[in-house]
Amino acid sequence: MAYDFAPLFRSAIGFDRLAQLVDTAAQNPVSPSYPPYNIEKLSDARYVLTMAVAGFGPDDIELTVQDNTLIVAGRVAENTQDREMLHRGIATRAFERRFVLADHVVVEKADMTNGLLRIAVRQIVPEALKPRRIPISSGQVMGMEDAQPAPDSVAAPAMAAQPAACGCAA
Repeated sequence: MAYDFAPLFRSAIGFDRLAQLVDTAAQNPVSPSYPPYNIEKLSDARYVLTMAVAGFGPDDIELTVQDNTLIVAGRVAENTQDREMLHRGIATRAFERRFVLADHVVVEKADMTNGLLRIAVRQIVPEALKPRRIPISSGQVMGMEDAQPAPDSVAAPAMAAQPAACGCAA
């Protein structure tokens, strides 16, 4: 199932990943329910993902971040050679859960206590993406020499420090 985001893209800039996220969600309509988890918002930029992983130890769980996706996988080696199970109510089956992370979201740390895996996540907004006020001047015509280089440009300041190559006096 494909969606047409053309009307949205006419008035929005930078939402290219939205189409990818919706397509991914539409392709996987049935999400697994094991293990159960909570996502808690601690502040505007901090979150905690808590997963109930009874029967798993820290060595049985692998956390991976790849392409803005947090992958939590758990695998327990079956050791039922000497045991006869009359009832198995604690699930220790292998699992893999995927969580899509927004841009500039980093996984800070993870710990496990009392069968709960807690993963701390934080959104870090780069300085270049924070709002900044642009001063407006009046009565002056702006030419190319008045234009300021972009803050990410490294080559522009180095060229400005060199004398002009045209041979004119500065």
